[in-house]
Amino acid sequence: MSNASSNIASSSSREAETCACAEQTRRALLLGALATTACLGCSAVARAGEDAPGSDERPQKGDLLVFSEGDSEGKLIKAADLRLGGPPVHAWPQDPKSSVVRSASRLNELLIIKLDPAELDEQTKARAVDGILAYSAICAHAGCPVTAWVKSDVGEKDVFKCMCHNSEYDPREGAQVVFGPAPRRLAALPLALADGSLSVAGGFIGKVGGAQPG
Repeated sequence: MSNASSNIASSSSREAETCACAEQTRRALLLGALATTACLGCSAVARAGEDAPGSDERPQKGDLLVFSEGDSEGKLIKAADLRLGGPPVHAWPQDPKSSVVRSASRLNELLIIKLDPAELDEQTKARAVDGILAYSAICAHAGCPVTAWVKSDVGEKDVFKCMCHNSEYDPREGAQVVFGPAPRRLAALPLALADGSLSVAGGFIGKVGGAQPG
């Protein structure tokens, strides 16, 4: 009887060990699967956070223009969206084929404004379409954003103004500097119009960005 009892106890012990090992293996596999899933999730998030190819490229001929801020952010800018005499709207160029918005570089942000063509000098008029103009929204002084459309400190006209150091630009004359420390005019972007939507007709004319860090 003692041998039988001993054999039964030994068999039960082996079965318990086998069950314990199986449970540990199952848990290890489950934890491994969860870890793999978590890593895949992290990779997906990392990939989602990456800039799309082409999003940091300068505006290309044929790019469309979309709002860069406000309730209409990301929507195409139509000529009808612009009010004659301003204020300007802020925009990004968008690749019409891939729909990639070129917003990975702040140097691509634009000021779009509609003015009376009769107020424009000849060179500025040649870059405009129906009085609509596009300029870099980055101040040529220290690289701050040009955000204001206000009466000039040196005249009666409304002008673009950088509120960082008070540089002012007249869009009617190629965004030349009319006040403040900026060393040069804003870069201009020629435009075209098709089916009511604005598009880029060529590359930037002039240097984009500030003359010094800011």
